[in-house]
Amino acid sequence: MNVTVLLFGACREAAGTEEWNCDLSQSGPNLTVNSALDAAIARFPRLGPLTKTALFAVNEEHVKADHPITDGDTIAIFPPVSGGSAAGMDICEITREPIDKPGLEQRLLTGAAGAMVTFDGVVRNQTRGRRVMRLQYDAYAPMAVKEMQRIAVEVRERWPEIENIGMVHRFGELQVSESSVVIAITSPHRKIAFEACRYAIDRLKQTVPIWKKEVFEDGEEWVEGEQP
Repeated sequence: MNVTVLLFGACREAAGTEEWNCDLSQSGPNLTVNSALDAAIARFPRLGPLTKTALFAVNEEHVKADHPITDGDTIAIFPPVSGGSAAGMDICEITREPIDKPGLEQRLLTGAAGAMVTFDGVVRNQTRGRRVMRLQYDAYAPMAVKEMQRIAVEVRERWPEIENIGMVHRFGELQVSESSVVIAITSPHRKIAFEACRYAIDRLKQTVPIWKKEVFEDGEEWVEGEQP
Protein backbone atom coordinates (compact mmCIF):
# COMPACT_ATOMS: atom_id res chain seq x y z
CA MET A 1 0.00 0.00 0.00
CA ASN A 2 1.37 3.38 -1.01
CA VAL A 3 0.22 6.86 -0.05
CA THR A 4 1.56 10.32 -0.89
CA VAL A 5 2.55 12.48 2.08
CA LEU A 6 2.60 16.26 1.56
CA LEU A 7 4.37 18.50 4.06
CA PHE A 8 3.88 22.23 4.53
CA GLY A 9 5.37 25.12 6.48
CA ALA A 10 7.71 24.17 9.31
CA CYS A 11 6.90 20.48 8.73
CA ARG A 12 8.28 20.74 5.20
CA GLU A 13 11.47 22.37 6.43
CA ALA A 14 11.95 19.80 9.18
CA ALA A 15 11.63 16.95 6.68
CA GLY A 16 13.64 18.67 3.97
CA THR A 17 11.03 17.75 1.35
CA GLU A 18 7.52 18.77 0.41
CA GLU A 19 6.36 15.39 -0.93
CA TRP A 20 7.17 11.80 0.00
CA ASN A 21 5.92 8.47 -1.36
CA CYS A 22 5.20 6.34 1.71
CA ASP A 23 5.17 2.54 1.42
CA LEU A 24 2.95 1.08 4.16
CA SER A 25 2.83 -2.46 2.77
CA GLN A 26 4.50 -3.83 5.92
CA SER A 27 2.31 -1.91 8.36
CA GLY A 28 -0.59 -4.35 8.52
CA PRO A 29 -4.35 -3.90 8.02
CA ASN A 30 -6.66 -1.11 9.21
CA LEU A 31 -4.25 1.70 8.47
CA THR A 32 -4.91 5.27 9.62
CA VAL A 33 -3.29 8.68 9.28
CA ASN A 34 -1.29 7.73 12.38
CA SER A 35 0.28 4.87 10.40
CA ALA A 36 1.62 7.30 7.81
CA LEU A 37 2.60 9.75 10.53
CA ASP A 38 4.67 7.12 12.36
CA ALA A 39 6.39 6.21 9.10
CA ALA A 40 7.09 9.87 8.35
CA ILE A 41 8.64 10.44 11.79
CA ALA A 42 10.80 7.33 11.35
CA ARG A 43 11.98 8.63 7.98
CA PHE A 44 12.29 12.29 9.08
CA PRO A 45 13.03 12.36 12.84
CA ARG A 46 12.96 16.17 13.01
CA LEU A 47 9.24 16.00 12.34
CA GLY A 48 8.62 14.43 15.74
CA PRO A 49 8.26 17.57 17.91
CA LEU A 50 6.04 19.29 15.32
CA THR A 51 3.51 16.47 15.17
CA LYS A 52 2.28 17.19 18.71
CA THR A 53 0.28 20.14 17.34
CA ALA A 54 0.10 19.13 13.67
CA LEU A 55 -3.12 19.02 11.66
CA PHE A 56 -3.95 16.49 8.95
CA ALA A 57 -5.90 16.21 5.72
CA VAL A 58 -6.71 13.24 3.51
CA ASN A 59 -7.49 14.02 -0.12
CA GLU A 60 -7.87 17.74 0.76
CA GLU A 61 -10.32 17.19 3.64
CA HIS A 62 -9.52 17.92 7.29
CA VAL A 63 -9.36 14.70 9.35
CA LYS A 64 -8.17 13.44 12.72
CA ALA A 65 -5.15 11.20 13.20
CA ASP A 66 -7.29 8.06 13.56
CA HIS A 67 -8.93 8.57 10.16
CA PRO A 68 -8.64 5.43 7.98
CA ILE A 69 -6.56 5.58 4.81
CA THR A 70 -6.44 3.48 1.66
CA ASP A 71 -4.02 2.87 -1.18
CA GLY A 72 -3.38 5.97 -3.28
CA ASP A 73 -4.56 8.51 -0.70
CA THR A 74 -2.84 11.89 -0.40
CA ILE A 75 -2.12 12.81 3.21
CA ALA A 76 -1.12 16.34 4.19
CA ILE A 77 0.71 17.09 7.45
CA PHE A 78 0.92 20.72 8.49
CA PRO A 79 1.13 23.02 11.52
CA PRO A 80 -1.89 25.04 12.64
CA VAL A 81 -2.46 27.75 10.06
CA SER A 82 -1.10 31.22 10.86
CA GLY A 83 -3.80 32.92 11.24
CA GLY A 84 -19.49 22.91 -3.10
CA SER A 85 -19.12 26.48 -4.44
CA ALA A 86 -20.80 29.28 -2.61
CA ALA A 87 -23.81 30.96 -4.14
CA GLY A 88 -23.76 34.22 -6.03
CA MET A 89 -20.63 35.64 -7.70
CA ASP A 90 -18.28 34.56 -4.95
CA ILE A 91 -14.56 34.57 -5.72
CA CYS A 92 -12.12 32.38 -3.77
CA GLU A 93 -8.57 32.37 -5.11
CA ILE A 94 -4.95 31.65 -4.19
CA THR A 95 -2.28 33.44 -6.22
CA ARG A 96 1.47 34.05 -6.42
CA GLU A 97 0.89 37.37 -8.17
CA PRO A 98 0.21 40.73 -6.45
CA ILE A 99 -3.45 40.96 -5.49
CA ASP A 100 -5.49 43.27 -7.73
CA LYS A 101 -7.74 44.79 -5.05
CA PRO A 102 -9.56 47.29 -7.34
CA GLY A 103 -10.08 44.52 -9.87
CA LEU A 104 -11.52 42.19 -7.24
CA GLU A 105 -13.91 44.87 -6.02
CA GLN A 106 -15.13 45.61 -9.54
CA ARG A 107 -15.73 41.91 -10.19
CA LEU A 108 -18.05 41.80 -7.15
CA LEU A 109 -20.12 44.92 -7.88
CA THR A 110 -23.32 44.26 -9.83
CA GLY A 111 -25.31 47.40 -9.03
CA ALA A 112 -27.46 45.70 -6.38
CA ALA A 113 -25.16 46.45 -3.44
CA GLY A 114 -25.44 49.57 -1.30
CA ALA A 115 -22.23 48.81 0.62
CA MET A 116 -18.85 47.20 0.13
CA VAL A 117 -16.47 46.47 3.00
CA THR A 118 -12.92 45.42 2.16
CA PHE A 119 -10.26 44.04 4.47
CA ASP A 120 -6.70 44.38 3.16
CA GLY A 121 -4.05 42.53 5.16
CA VAL A 122 -0.60 43.97 4.42
CA VAL A 123 2.95 43.06 5.40
CA ARG A 124 4.22 45.22 8.26
CA ASN A 125 7.84 46.09 8.88
CA GLN A 126 8.16 44.85 12.47
CA THR A 127 6.91 42.14 14.83
CA ARG A 128 7.46 42.25 18.60
CA GLY A 129 10.21 44.82 18.17
CA ARG A 130 12.10 42.87 15.47
CA ARG A 131 12.47 44.39 12.03
CA VAL A 132 10.73 42.33 9.33
CA MET A 133 12.48 42.25 5.95
CA ARG A 134 9.86 40.15 4.12
CA LEU A 135 7.35 37.33 4.59
CA GLN A 136 7.23 33.91 2.99
CA TYR A 137 3.79 32.30 2.65
CA ASP A 138 3.34 28.59 2.03
CA ALA A 139 -0.04 27.22 0.92
CA TYR A 140 -1.79 23.92 0.27
CA ALA A 141 -3.51 25.65 -2.63
CA PRO A 142 -6.27 23.20 -3.70
CA MET A 143 -7.41 22.65 -0.12
CA ALA A 144 -7.09 26.36 0.68
CA VAL A 145 -9.56 27.25 -2.08
CA LYS A 146 -12.03 24.62 -0.80
CA GLU A 147 -11.79 26.00 2.74
CA MET A 148 -12.36 29.54 1.48
CA GLN A 149 -15.45 28.34 -0.38
CA ARG A 150 -16.71 26.76 2.83
CA ILE A 151 -16.23 30.04 4.66
CA ALA A 152 -18.25 31.78 1.95
CA VAL A 153 -21.05 29.27 2.55
CA GLU A 154 -20.86 29.93 6.30
CA VAL A 155 -21.08 33.68 5.68
CA ARG A 156 -24.17 33.26 3.54
CA GLU A 157 -25.83 31.04 6.15
CA ARG A 158 -25.27 33.72 8.82
CA TRP A 159 -26.08 36.73 6.63
CA PRO A 160 -28.47 35.67 3.82
CA GLU A 161 -28.70 39.29 2.60
CA ILE A 162 -25.07 39.30 1.46
CA GLU A 163 -24.67 39.98 -2.26
CA ASN A 164 -21.17 38.78 -3.17
CA ILE A 165 -18.03 37.58 -1.42
CA GLY A 166 -14.42 37.83 -2.58
CA MET A 167 -11.41 36.24 -0.87
CA VAL A 168 -7.94 36.25 -2.41
CA HIS A 169 -4.79 35.15 -0.56
CA ARG A 170 -1.30 35.47 -1.93
CA PHE A 171 1.56 33.04 -1.30
CA GLY A 172 5.26 33.04 -2.03
CA GLU A 173 7.60 35.91 -1.06
CA LEU A 174 6.01 39.24 -0.08
CA GLN A 175 7.69 42.55 0.67
CA VAL A 176 6.73 45.13 3.29
CA SER A 177 3.44 46.94 2.48
CA GLU A 178 2.32 44.34 -0.07
CA SER A 179 -1.13 42.78 0.37
CA SER A 180 -1.17 39.20 1.63
CA VAL A 181 -4.96 38.75 1.79
CA VAL A 182 -7.93 40.78 0.57
CA ILE A 183 -11.54 40.07 1.53
CA ALA A 184 -14.40 42.10 0.06
CA ILE A 185 -18.08 41.77 0.94
CA THR A 186 -20.95 43.49 -0.87
CA SER A 187 -24.43 43.81 0.63
CA PRO A 188 -27.49 46.08 0.57
CA HIS A 189 -26.46 47.72 3.87
CA ARG A 190 -23.16 48.40 5.63
CA LYS A 191 -23.82 46.70 9.00
CA ILE A 192 -23.92 43.13 7.73
CA ALA A 193 -21.01 43.81 5.36
CA PHE A 194 -18.81 44.85 8.30
CA GLU A 195 -19.90 41.86 10.39
CA ALA A 196 -19.45 39.37 7.56
CA CYS A 197 -16.04 40.70 6.56
CA ARG A 198 -14.70 40.39 10.10
CA TYR A 199 -16.14 36.87 10.41
CA ALA A 200 -14.56 35.83 7.11
CA ILE A 201 -11.02 36.96 7.98
CA ASP A 202 -11.22 35.42 11.45
CA ARG A 203 -12.35 32.08 10.00
CA LEU A 204 -9.73 32.22 7.24
CA LYS A 205 -7.00 32.60 9.87
CA GLN A 206 -8.35 29.55 11.70
CA THR A 207 -8.91 26.99 8.95
CA VAL A 208 -7.37 27.87 5.58
CA PRO A 209 -4.06 25.96 5.14
CA ILE A 210 -1.69 28.87 4.59
CA TRP A 211 1.42 29.42 6.72
CA LYS A 212 3.60 32.45 7.26
CA LYS A 213 7.36 32.70 7.82
CA GLU A 214 8.72 36.02 9.08
CA VAL A 215 12.20 36.88 7.81
CA PHE A 216 14.01 39.28 10.15
CA GLU A 217 17.35 41.04 9.99
CA ASP A 218 18.70 38.52 12.52
CA GLY A 219 16.89 35.31 11.64
CA GLU A 220 13.57 33.82 10.60
CA GLU A 221 10.70 31.84 12.11
CA TRP A 222 7.38 30.29 11.18
CA VAL A 223 4.30 31.83 12.76
CA GLU A 224 2.18 29.01 14.18
CA GLY A 225 -1.42 29.56 15.17
CA GLU A 226 -3.58 27.58 17.54
CA GLN A 227 -5.56 24.49 16.66
CA PRO A 228 -9.16 25.52 15.92
